[in-house]
Amino acid sequence: MPIDYSGQDKSRRDFSGMDLRYARLMRADLSDARLMRADLTEAWLTGANLTRAHLIGAHLTKADFTDANLTRADLRDADLRDANLTRADLSGADLSGADLRGAALSGCNLAGANLTGAHLTGANLSGATLTGADFTDADLSGAVRRPGMSRADMDGADGLETVKGLID
Repeated sequence: MPIDYSGQDKSRRDFSGMDLRYARLMRADLSDARLMRADLTEAWLTGANLTRAHLIGAHLTKADFTDANLTRADLRDADLRDANLTRADLSGADLSGADLRGAALSGCNLAGANLTGAHLTGANLSGATLTGADFTDADLSGAVRRPGMSRADMDGADGLETVKGLID
């Protein structure tokens, strides 16, 4: 039976290295929580508050972060392959080196986020807010992007020739 902390306050708790696969954490308060190298594969974090959470190297494959607040979260080197981050707030988050291949980032807020060296192959960025985001050395091969995104907006990113509809 998966862990169910839905709606609970688990802020500032240390879950580092824990097996939380399939956990139900909808609307949970995980602000300032430590989840480094935790396994949250296919966890449900819809509407959760992960403000300033530490998710360095966490396994978040196919996790559902729809409408979650990840403002200033530390997701360096996290595995977010095929994760659902639709309408999530990732403003100021550190996603450097993160694996976001196939992730759904449509409508999310990435303003001021650090995506240096991130892998976004096949990710959906349609409707995402990218103001001030750093894509230096990121791989956006085959990524779907928001209308109007230009090369100048993404200077230093890899795979720009394959981003659908990219404006010169």
